[in-house]
Amino acid sequence: MSSIDPYQYIIVEHQYSHKLKVIVVRAENVTKGAFGDLLDTPDPYVELSIPTTPESRKRTRHINNDINPKWNETFEFILDPKQTNVLEMTLMDANYVMDETLGTAKYCLSKLKAGQTEQVTLPIGKTTKVFLDLFLEVCSSTDLRFSLALCDQEKLFMKTRRDRVMLAIKKLLKMENPRFLPASPREVPTIAIVGSGGGFRAMVGFSGVMKALYESGVLDCATYTAGLSGSTWYMSTLYSHPEFPAKGPGEINKELMSRVSNNPLKLLLPQNINRYVKALWKKKSAGQPVTFTDIFGMLIGETLIPARMDTKLSALQEKINEGQSPMPLFTCLHVKPDVSELMFADWVEFSPYEIGMAKYGTFMPPGLFGSKFFMGSVVKQYEENPLHFLMGVWGSAFSILFNRVLGVKETTSSSTMEEELEQIKPEHIVGDDSADNEEETQRGGTESSEAEDERQRHAQASWVQRMLTSIMGDSTLFTTHPDEFERIYEPLDVKSKKIHVVDSGLTFNLPYPLILRPQRGVDLIISFDFSARPSDSSPPFKELLLAEKWARMNKLPFPKIDSKVFDREGLKECYVFKPNKGEKNCPTVIHFVLANINFRNFKAPGVPRDSDNDIEFGDFDIFDDPASPFSTFNFKYSNQAFKRLHDLMEFNTLNNIEVIKEAIKDSILRRRENPSCCSVSLSLNEIENKKFLKRDTSIAK
Repeated sequence: MSSIDPYQYIIVEHQYSHKLKVIVVRAENVTKGAFGDLLDTPDPYVELSIPTTPESRKRTRHINNDINPKWNETFEFILDPKQTNVLEMTLMDANYVMDETLGTAKYCLSKLKAGQTEQVTLPIGKTTKVFLDLFLEVCSSTDLRFSLALCDQEKLFMKTRRDRVMLAIKKLLKMENPRFLPASPREVPTIAIVGSGGGFRAMVGFSGVMKALYESGVLDCATYTAGLSGSTWYMSTLYSHPEFPAKGPGEINKELMSRVSNNPLKLLLPQNINRYVKALWKKKSAGQPVTFTDIFGMLIGETLIPARMDTKLSALQEKINEGQSPMPLFTCLHVKPDVSELMFADWVEFSPYEIGMAKYGTFMPPGLFGSKFFMGSVVKQYEENPLHFLMGVWGSAFSILFNRVLGVKETTSSSTMEEELEQIKPEHIVGDDSADNEEETQRGGTESSEAEDERQRHAQASWVQRMLTSIMGDSTLFTTHPDEFERIYEPLDVKSKKIHVVDSGLTFNLPYPLILRPQRGVDLIISFDFSARPSDSSPPFKELLLAEKWARMNKLPFPKIDSKVFDREGLKECYVFKPNKGEKNCPTVIHFVLANINFRNFKAPGVPRDSDNDIEFGDFDIFDDPASPFSTFNFKYSNQAFKRLHDLMEFNTLNNIEVIKEAIKDSILRRRENPSCCSVSLSLNEIENKKFLKRDTSIAK
C-alpha cells in the first residue's frame, strides 16, 4: 500500500488487455457451388468479427475472378482476456447488386498463447480453406494515461514557467523590502486566476479582469488560468488569438466588443445554416454522435472566433510551451443522466496537453477526446474536435436555452441561473410561430398551411423534449438539492458505453476542483465570480461555499469561508480568506465579486469622475435594474453595455492590486517557512473501501 498516492481516494485498477493480430493470408478452392461457378468466377473477400470486442467488424479487399486469392492483410483487435473471445470469419463474394455469403467459420481464441504465432486453417464447406496467422500479445501500454501525477508536459511547463514567474514577481514587487522577494525557485508561489460561469456576462467581465491583470503585471506572476462556462469562452478567444500573448487583452477585447454587438440571428441565415448542416452530416457519417451542443458550439464559435473555426485545443500548446503565459484550464462535468449534478458529478479538466478526470487518475491527449475506447486503448479514433465544439460543451447549459438568441421573452433580471432554468419549457425553445412566420416573410419565403405549422411545431417540441432529456436530464437537475455532493464518492458506471458531459455551472459555478488538485500545489487563488444573484446587495458567497464544501468532502485543504464577513463589512469588491495558522498546504483565496461600488465615483483608481457623462456612465446596477443588459442569457451586448461591464471589472481588479500584492508576499513567506510539501492523506481503510475496476468506457459526448 505504500505506493498509493496519498491524494487518491478511489483506486483505478487497470486491467491489461490483449492485442490480437490477424493476418488473412490466402484461401484455396473458393467456390460458389458447381452451378454458381459456371455462371461466374468468385470475387472473394473475408470479413472478421469478434462479438465481445467493440468496433471489431473488419474486411479485406475483394479480389476479382480468383478461386485461390492471396490477401496478406493484417488486422488488430483489442481483447478482454476475461471474456470468452471467439473469432468469426465469413467468406464473401462481391457482386454488383448484393454480396453473397459463401460460408462462415469460428475459432475460439482461448486456444492461443501470448507471444506465439498460430497458423490456423478454417474450412468452408468440403473444399474451401481460409488460412490465417494469429498472434496474441499482452498490451503493456494504453492510449489512456492512468496516473494522478501531472503529465510530463505540464511538469516541464511548471518548471519553465516558474523561472518567468520569479522574474515577474520581482518586477511587480520591485519597491518592496527584499525579504518579501523570492530568493530561490522554491520560494516562488504557484498562483491561479479563476473565472466563474455566467454566460456573456462572465465572458465580458473576465475580459476586463484579464486586461487589468495583464497590464498590471499580475498575469505574468500566475501559473494557471482556469475557467468555467462563460469564462472559458473568453479564455478560448484570448488564447486562440494568433497574436496573444505578444498582443495583450486590450486590443483583443476591442475585437470581442465588436463581435458581441451584432445580432446573433445573422448567424441563422440560410447560407450559414447550410454550412452547419454539412459539418454536422460529416461528423455523423463518421460515426460520431451529434446533438444540439454541436450547433450551439458552432454559433458560439462563429460569434467569438469566426476566423479560427479550425483551431484545436492542442494548438494552444504553442502559447505555453516556453512558459510565456499561464496554462489555461477548462472544465465540464461527467454526470449520470438520472442523478442531480449537485449530488454526483465528476469534474473533467481540459488543458492543451490532456483531457481527463482526476478523480479516476485517467487522462488522454486532446486529440483522442470523442474517440471510442476499449480497456484503455483506442478502437476507433476520430479527428480532434475543433475548439468551438469544446466551447459548446463547456457552456452546454446554454445550448438548451438558445431560444434567448432567437428573441424569446427575457426572464427577470433578478432570477438566478437555477430559477431561470426551471422556467424553460420545450415550447419556449421552439418559439412563437407568429414570430417565425414574420421572419420567414422578411426573407421572402411563403407561409405554410396552418396544419403544416401545427405538425412541425409538435415535431419540434418533441425533439426539444428528447434533447432536453438526453443532454440535461429532468428538471431536478436544475434545482438546489439539500444533500449536495451526497454521492460524491460513487464511481462512474464501468459498463456504460458513453460518458455524459455537461456545463460545470450546474453543480457550482467556480472551477476550483481543477486548481485544488494537490499535484499543482497552488498557493494563491485569485477568483472572479460573475454568478447571478437575486440583487446587487445579496451576499456573494453561494458558489464559494459550495466549493469549500466540495473541497472538505474531498479531503483537500481550503480556507474557512466566513460568510458572516458580509454582515460585518457589507458588500466589497473583493474578500480575502487565509489559511489558519499551521495549515501548511492550504491556499489563500482572494474572492472578487461582481459589484459596482467605487466605480460609480471613480473612472480609475484614485481618479474621480468629473463630468456628467462620466458620472452617468458609471452609475448603473447589474442585477437590480429590470432593464439590465447583463442577464445570464443575453447574447448581444451594445458597445456601452460591454464597456460598462468590462471597465467595471478592470477597475475593481486594479483598485485591489495592493491586496493581491500583499497576498503574493504572504505566499512567498509561507513557502519560505514551509519548504517541504506535506500531503493530505486518507487512512488506508478509506482507500481500500473505494476500490473499483476500470473496464469498458467509451469517451463520447
